[in-house]
Amino acid sequence: MDKTIALSPNKVVAFLGKRPETFTREDILRFIVENGIRMVDFMYPAEDGRIKTLNFTVNSLDYIETVLTEGERVDGSSLFPSFIEAGNSDLYVIPRYRTAFVDPFQEVPTLCLLCSYYDKSGNAFDCSPHATLMRAEAAFEASTGMQFEAMGELEYYVIRDEDPLFPATDQKGYHESEPFAKLNDFRRQCMLYVAATGGQIKYGHSEVGNFTLDGKIWEQNEIEFLPCPVETAADQLVLAKWVIRNLAYKNGIDVSFAPKITTGKAGSGMHIHMRLMKDGKNATLGKDGKLSEEALRAIAGLMEMAPSITAFGNKNPTSYFRLVPHQEAPTNVCWGDCNRSALVRVPLGWSAGVDMCAKTNPAEPASTRDTTAKQTFEMRSPDCSADTYQLMAGLCVACRIGLEMPKEKALEIAREKYVDMDIHRAESAAKLATLKQLPTCCAESADALEEVRSIFEAYDVFRPKMIDGIVRSLRSFDDANLHEAARKDKDLMKKLVDRFYDC
Repeated sequence: MDKTIALSPNKVVAFLGKRPETFTREDILRFIVENGIRMVDFMYPAEDGRIKTLNFTVNSLDYIETVLTEGERVDGSSLFPSFIEAGNSDLYVIPRYRTAFVDPFQEVPTLCLLCSYYDKSGNAFDCSPHATLMRAEAAFEASTGMQFEAMGELEYYVIRDEDPLFPATDQKGYHESEPFAKLNDFRRQCMLYVAATGGQIKYGHSEVGNFTLDGKIWEQNEIEFLPCPVETAADQLVLAKWVIRNLAYKNGIDVSFAPKITTGKAGSGMHIHMRLMKDGKNATLGKDGKLSEEALRAIAGLMEMAPSITAFGNKNPTSYFRLVPHQEAPTNVCWGDCNRSALVRVPLGWSAGVDMCAKTNPAEPASTRDTTAKQTFEMRSPDCSADTYQLMAGLCVACRIGLEMPKEKALEIAREKYVDMDIHRAESAAKLATLKQLPTCCAESADALEEVRSIFEAYDVFRPKMIDGIVRSLRSFDDANLHEAARKDKDLMKKLVDRFYDC
C-alpha cells in the first residue's frame, strides 16, 4: 500500500490508485468515462494572479481526447496585457494531468486541470510565471545536485456580522476554539475542499488577528501545507485561494487575503518554508542534528537577495504597512532559530532525539523514528499579493546563489546575519543597527530588483521582459511617501485597503 496516497480525498487519486505525477492521458480518459464526468475545465492563473477558466462539454470521447492532447488557443493579450500585444496574441493552454481534480462546487460532474502556457512555436511562454518557476527549479538542480522543495502558510481574514455572544479577546485569536472563535467550521470546510483539489494540508487553525470593525467580526485563519516539490507547492497555494473565495461566496460571507487591514492589527502573510532534498533525503539537517552547511549557505543567499525578493512577494502598497516592528512581521535582513522577528526563521525540527510520544503515553513502547524530513527554514516577508510562481522562483534563485558562492563567504554571511533574540528589544539595538532594512514601499522594492536583476535573469530563469513588467508595475503605485501620508490622513489607510482588498 502506498501510504502517500492511501485515504486521499482527491477523487482522481483515489480512483486511479496512483501518484498524481504518474497520471497519463489514458488515466484521465478512463476517469472521465467511468465516473460520468460531463464537463472538463482548464484553469490557469493570468498576470493579475487570478485563476481563469475555460469550459469544455464532454461531447464525445474523441473530442475530449483531442482537448487533453492538443489543449486550446487563448487570447494572451487579455491574460498578459503587459507582455503581449493584440497583434500577435494567441497562446496555447495545455493541461498538466497531475493536477486533475473533481470540482467540489459544481453539481454537474466536472474535472478540472491546471494548464501551462505555450507560444506559437510550441515553447513555454517566456513570461509565464509557471514556466519561470520550472526554469528556476531546473537551474537549481543542475547547479547544486539537489531538489528545492517548499510549502506555504496561507493567512487570511474571514468577515461576518458581529455576534455579541462570547466575544473574542482582541488580537488574541491564536489557536482559539469555539465559541470564542466563530468561524472555525468554515475553515474546516475550506480544508476539506482544498484537500479534494489535491492540496496536501498539514493543519489549520485560527490566527492571532481578530477585531470588530463597522459592525463586522474579522477573524484571522491559517492553513499550512506539507513540504513537496516547489511546482506543486505553488499550485496548491493558487488553488487554495480559489477554493476559499468560492466557499466564502457560497456561504454568503467574505474573505480577504490582503496584507494589512487596519493599523495596529495583525496583518496576513504567506510565509514560505523551504527544504533541500538530495537522493530523497532532507539535506537541511546535518548529522549532528543542526542545520547543514548547505542549509546555512542557502540562507546566506536569502540574506543577500532578500530586498529584491519583496518585488515578487509584496506587490502592492499595503504589503509594506504589514512589514513594521512588533507585529511578528520582519523588517530587517536577518535570520534566527524559532525567532518570529527575523526575516528567515528556523522552526523547531524534532531533532532532540527524544521520544516525546512514549513520554506522554506510558502504554506506548519507545521507538526511534527518522524525523529529519521535518526540518525547514521559513521566509516570512511574503504575503498573498505575491505571484506565487514568481515568488517561489525568486526564492529558488536566492538559495541557489547562496550555494554557488564560495563556501566560506556564504557561511560568514550566515554568521553575521544570525540573531538570537527579538531584534526589536532594547538589548538588540546594536545588532539591529548593523542589519539592512527591507524595502518600505513598492518603489524601493523596484529599485532593489533593478540592482540585482542580472542574477535573476541568469540561466534564462527570469526573462528581461518579465523583470521590466514587475518593475514598471511596482513603480506605478508611486508610493515612496505613503507611510508619512497615512500618518497624516487617517482615512488613507481605509482607501488603500478597499483598493487592494482582493490583492
